[in-house]
Amino acid sequence: QLQASGGGLVQAGDSLRLSCVASGRTISTLGIMSWFRQAPGKEREFVGGIRVPLNRPYHSDFVQGRFIISRDNAKNTVYLQMNTLTPDDTGVYFCAARNAFPVGTYNRPEIYTYWGQGTQVTVSS
Repeated sequence: QLQASGGGLVQAGDSLRLSCVASGRTISTLGIMSWFRQAPGKEREFVGGIRVPLNRPYHSDFVQGRFIISRDNAKNTVYLQMNTLTPDDTGVYFCAARNAFPVGTYNRPEIYTYWGQGTQVTVSS
């Protein structure tokens, strides 16, 4: 089970840190944990992921160095540090995981097995 938190209402240029806590499973046994987001009327899109056992992060191009994904094995948590937020970053952010690191692309939501409930991020201009 995944529990996402940390969303909120912020102004453009602000920062937020999202957390995704796993329960019932040690994150080091998962192949990959990722963050997706979904804006109203749009499809869910990949934000970033981390290959947990190797601590190797992946980020979408639109992140452009603003977001950092990391993990803390001791806290069984994956984080998404979001800096220099813009109104285009508004949406519901979901954490997701799968047991094995995928062969091929890792940015398609349909390949993930476990999903958190989502946390709302709203960035005002």
